Amino acid sequence: MNDTNIQDIPKIHTEITRKSQEIGFTMPSDLYVGSFLKTLIASKPKGRFLEIGTGIGLSLSWMIEGMDADSKLISVDNDAALIAIATSYFGSDNRVEVICKDGANWINEYAGAKFDLIFADAWPGKYSEIDEVLNLLHVGGFYIIDDMTKQPNWPYGHEDNVMKLTAYLEQRDDLQLTKMNWSTGLIMAVKK
Repeated sequence: MNDTNIQDIPKIHTEITRKSQEIGFTMPSDLYVGSFLKTLIASKPKGRFLEIGTGIGLSLSWMIEGMDADSKLISVDNDAALIAIATSYFGSDNRVEVICKDGANWINEYAGAKFDLIFADAWPGKYSEIDEVLNLLHVGGFYIIDDMTKQPNWPYGHEDNVMKLTAYLEQRDDLQLTKMNWSTGLIMAVKK
């Protein structure tokens, strides 16, 4: 098996990658993470999905391709310039709502239906508001976080945040957890 032979890259992915380079966006999502998200989302027909940390929309492109016609996805980021770019790519898809708002505020104010998959790719929902975001997950729903192995752009001391988060997730009895030393380092949890 050759896991580098990824066949299902979204058509828009090349354009978003080009735009990332053009604007100097240095935190693009990994191809492996994208393919993984697409596969998990495909397992949830008529699903509800949440991405915290839209960025420029690379992971969003994968997530959308995994969705069926009856699924819905909310993606939240606090960077208005990045949200404008992501909206230019995905704003016409009526299954998708792209929101420009501080993630912590959005999580604490959200009062809608629960989600079948949450991809937390920002500080809120990953290192803060963790209990609140996990309360937004259906039983059987996936909670996915990446960048759990040392990354070149980590600030000094960030390893401590990762270790604390991992230990916290491991001790929760309402999650079934798998840690994957693959791609950028993933944790996948399923709500029990």
